[in-house]
Parts: sequence; structure tokens; C-alpha cells
Amino acid sequence: MKILFIGDIVGRAGREAVKKRVSVWVKERQIDTVIANGENAAGGSGITAATAEDLFRSGVHVITLGDHTWDQRELPQYIEKEARMVRPANYPEGVPGRGWGVFEISGFCPPIGVLNLQGRTFMDPIDDPFRVASKLVPVLKEKTPVIFVDFHAEATSEKIAMGRFLDGKVSAVVGTHTHVQTADEQIFPGGTAFLCDVGFTGAHESVIGRRIEPVLKRFVTGLPQRFEVADEDVRFSAVLINVDDTTGKCTAIERIFEKMES
Repeated sequence: MKILFIGDIVGRAGREAVKKRVSVWVKERQIDTVIANGENAAGGSGITAATAEDLFRSGVHVITLGDHTWDQRELPQYIEKEARMVRPANYPEGVPGRGWGVFEISGFCPPIGVLNLQGRTFMDPIDDPFRVASKLVPVLKEKTPVIFVDFHAEATSEKIAMGRFLDGKVSAVVGTHTHVQTADEQIFPGGTAFLCDVGFTGAHESVIGRRIEPVLKRFVTGLPQRFEVADEDVRFSAVLINVDDTTGKCTAIERIFEKMES
């Protein structure tokens, strides 16, 4: 199975990049499953029903989220009925949506299990992602050998620790949230693919997706600023992972950082 995972999609520029490139990658590389982190897809903060549907029409099969899950008021109602959207599984019990899912994408491949977790280091208080992973991974294993984990976290140490913790238990652990792509793609000894952060899909003439000047003013003056989404130098950030259908182990991992044509 070939899995394409797209890093944090930021605003319209990010959505347009997905619209232009997903179909090309799927066709050229015979990709079976496309997963994308969409928590910044709507104006750079959160996701709406309309932006989610836009991503699904562009060829995304499953959308994962993160700490901006609830930034848009309509999301709780939408996520309850949209099974293809997965929010962090270590949110407290009783919140809308689901933190994992098993998806039948291709008749030629086994189902794929997708688990979304959120880190705790330098982030808002949340349940222990390691404990939640220990509980849910065996449940997913009963349904499919192929399990993909989006770990939405700030600290590189926490991300690497999660990758090592789940090595040999899942097919891939890929980090999101920092919007800066790392160059540490690898396959751990147990057969789990790992990338600390896949980076963001959107405008890179920016400060992690936002227009430069307001961010600089905030740092220099400390005064509140409106952080508008940037639109120049758009890049498509993703990772392509090959997984053995039978064992669920990764056989290859390729980092993608593609400049979009103007």
C-alpha cells in the first residue's frame, strides 16, 4: 500500500496546492490512500464543512486535525456525521467526533487504520497520548495490519518518543503542528516509518503560513495583530510511505517538499 500524507494545509493557498497536486501524485505514483492534516484549512485556523468538502473533492480520503479542531463553531456538528474526519483521540471523553477510524479505500489493499493524537509538551493540557495509544492500537490491529498515526505535537522529543514507543506496533508515525519540515525521515528497527514533522502546505513567503509584517510587529511591540494568511511561494509538503499489506511494516519513506508553479 502507498500512503500519501499531506502536512498541515494552511488557508486557500494550501487548499489550492492540494487541488492541483493530489491527482497528479496519485496517478504518477499509484497511491492508494491520501490523508491530510486539515486543522488550518479554513483561513489558517480550524476547518469548516465547506473547506473539508473541498479537500475531499480534491482526492483526500481522510482528514486529521489537531489543537485548532474547535476554532470554527460549525465543526462539532459536522464532525459528528463525517466519519472521514478524525480529531485527536486523547481529547476528553464526551467531545464530538472520533479519534480513530478504519477506512476501506481500495479493493486491492487492506483497510487502513488512522489514529490522531495530540502532544502535551508546550501545548494545552490534554489526556496522555501514550496511554491512549496503548489502548487504541490493539483495537486497530484487530481490524487491519496497516495503521497510520498523525501525532500533532510541538516538541521534537515527544514526537520521537512516540515513534519509538509505537515502533513495530504501527506502520507509520508522522508529526504535524510545527509547520517546519524536518529531514529525519527513517524506518525504525521494528518497521515503523517516522518523520518528526512533515511541514505545512501553503505559502512559505511567510512566518509559518501567516503574512510576515503583522507577526514581526507582534514580536517587536507585543501588541495584538491580525495574522492574515500569506499567499506567496506556495509549497506542497507531504510524505509518501510504502507499507507491506500483509505485515503492516513500512518498506520505504520519501519526504516531499514541492514548489508550486505561479
